Amino acid sequence: MEEMEEELKCPVCGSFYREPIILPCSHNLCQACARNILVQTPESESPQSRRASGSAVSDYDYLDLDKMSLYSEADSGYGSYGGFASAPTTPCQKSPNGVRVFPPAAPPPPAALAPPPPPRNACLTCPQCHRSLVLDERGLRGFPRNRLLEGVIDRYQQGRAAALRCQLCEKAPKEAAVMCEQCDVFYCDPCRLRCHPPRGPLAKHRLVPPAQGRVSRRLSPRKISTCTDHELENHSMYCVQCKSPVCYQCLEEGKHSSHEVKALGAMWKLHKSQLSQALNGLSDRAKEAKEFLVQLRNMVQQIQENSVEFEACLVAQCDALIDALNRRKAQLLSRVNKEHEHKLKVVRDQISHCTVKLRQTTGLMEYCLEVIKENDPSGFLQISDALIRRVHLTEDQWGKGTLTPRMTTDFDLNLDNAPLLQSIHQLDFVQMKVSSPVPAPPILQLEECCTRNNSATLSWKQPPLSTVQVEGYILELDDGNGGQFREVYVGKETMCTVDGLHFNSTYSARVKAFNKTGVSPYSKTLVLQTSEGCNFETQGTPYSQLVDIKKMVAVAWFSFDPASAHADIIFSNDNLTVTCNSYDDRVVLGKTGFSKGLHYWELSIDRYDNHPDPAFGVARIDVLKDAMLGKDDKAWAMYVDNNRSWFMHNNSHTNRTEGGITKGATVGVLLDLTRRTLTFSINEDQQGPVAFENLEGLFFPAVSLNRNVQVTLHTGLPVPEFYASRSAMP
Repeated sequence: MEEMEEELKCPVCGSFYREPIILPCSHNLCQACARNILVQTPESESPQSRRASGSAVSDYDYLDLDKMSLYSEADSGYGSYGGFASAPTTPCQKSPNGVRVFPPAAPPPPAALAPPPPPRNACLTCPQCHRSLVLDERGLRGFPRNRLLEGVIDRYQQGRAAALRCQLCEKAPKEAAVMCEQCDVFYCDPCRLRCHPPRGPLAKHRLVPPAQGRVSRRLSPRKISTCTDHELENHSMYCVQCKSPVCYQCLEEGKHSSHEVKALGAMWKLHKSQLSQALNGLSDRAKEAKEFLVQLRNMVQQIQENSVEFEACLVAQCDALIDALNRRKAQLLSRVNKEHEHKLKVVRDQISHCTVKLRQTTGLMEYCLEVIKENDPSGFLQISDALIRRVHLTEDQWGKGTLTPRMTTDFDLNLDNAPLLQSIHQLDFVQMKVSSPVPAPPILQLEECCTRNNSATLSWKQPPLSTVQVEGYILELDDGNGGQFREVYVGKETMCTVDGLHFNSTYSARVKAFNKTGVSPYSKTLVLQTSEGCNFETQGTPYSQLVDIKKMVAVAWFSFDPASAHADIIFSNDNLTVTCNSYDDRVVLGKTGFSKGLHYWELSIDRYDNHPDPAFGVARIDVLKDAMLGKDDKAWAMYVDNNRSWFMHNNSHTNRTEGGITKGATVGVLLDLTRRTLTFSINEDQQGPVAFENLEGLFFPAVSLNRNVQVTLHTGLPVPEFYASRSAMP
């Protein structure tokens, strides 16, 4: 209840409202305070006369605009209340609440010295919103009396009384023992026996405890408010357009005669319901604010504990160093203490700010709850709209980000104790780097995803607004029977075809992106249906032996990678064709790396002069780029001339095989990471035995060539016949 007190005080005098009136801007003023801050405006200097004389626009024009906008719901309500011609040098004052107000107008000069005063208009400026209001001929009587606010103030002041005192004690009133409901008087025991004996007519009076008597006083009916335009008429209806209670006479002959009106009781209940609903949201914000304050206070404790722990660690490190570190230790501790103080200052400032805002919110809530208890519909409806707006505005102030800590409890400092003694004077904290975020989930491009026979093609992309760098993607499929997902492709490309699926089966596919920081969440799962029947002869072999999910083929489209290639490599045809401007062998890699699955690609020989030895195969990302492929332990390759070929790894030559290449020939590379083997072919015939076995890890397609050779890469190809037939054998 104490936090509601600011809602009950006048912004001018700083005391509890006395005879409060409601201004058109929905704020309240004591009637005496409103009279004190009235400003008299000469009618000869009114806005109309100034415009008629062609003078410049002044503050009076804004007052006139405000007067014209009093009946408009879209009124901005702001105007200037300084610089009046009648008192150009009168300074404004501050009320006890810090609101700037104007003093009463200066007294006029003696009648003998002053000319006859011209007619004047009265102007009032709201001290809270600074809206200027021009009074009509009724003056302050034109503003309605806020009897509901008076009732709330009475209850608040009665609730603050420590104990009820006897009303008949002449000196030092004693604490009341009973209250007579008929007499409406509090009695102590001696005064009750002397002034209210339990006999005669007084024997029928009902005596109740003081606390119960105070409650009955609060619940006693209050004076029914009357119409400001027709003082003898009580409010009976509610004008929807003007949003104010009106009387019967206003509907008959007043300005509300053509307006839509509703029953006062119905609108009273409706506005009470709206205010209650608005308070529910504000109550949730207040609850969150209280929890947030607990969190902030816990952060203070955590910062204290982390600070002690960090200082102890720092001292231990410094004591382990030589004497020169002791001179530096004090400086490092100072840095930690500054960080400690900075964190505490930020958190405490946020606690202070949040506490003030929470106190204001709680005060408004308590005030609104007291208003809801009021039984005067007319008085309630006079202020309900304004209270509802204030509640919504206060709730909006607890918006996103308000209840988020501005400081973490961790000390992002890392002491680097590696430098040598001669570098001790440069010893400093190393700020822990904030890692880049993980990528966003990729988006499957449904219009490009399709199935054909027992193959599925999937395409995806990064979200349009994503700026996080992506190093590659991982495509996963289930087993076609609702089982576990398996990786079928890992690489940089954004399109992949998976072969060897079961016919007439439903597969689920998903993809995720990765970078150095981590792996993104999965994309949405895409469901794919393969064709109903197969289009090859089974020759009596069980279907389960012909198609195995463990032998799925991931068909990826990729190109050569200019970023990782040697500088002498020349690219064309969208990075699918490469040659070299050097007579020495230079290496170029594909953009996509493989770690699982079965993969096949081909390279066609576009130019072959002077019988060079190009090499084809796979390599690690850090393979030597200025030597023939296979010279180091990071590449597995077949190099070939016009007559024969060899397999080479770590500069070891094996399996010489007859048969070479010429212009127009095609070299095939088949990487089976399920069986961990690498096989080569020339013109669709297998070249030699299986070239390499026991391959594990991440491999990139690779080629080495010189200026006498030009090759073109072909990807997204099915497995060659010689390998497919061998895989189908039981």
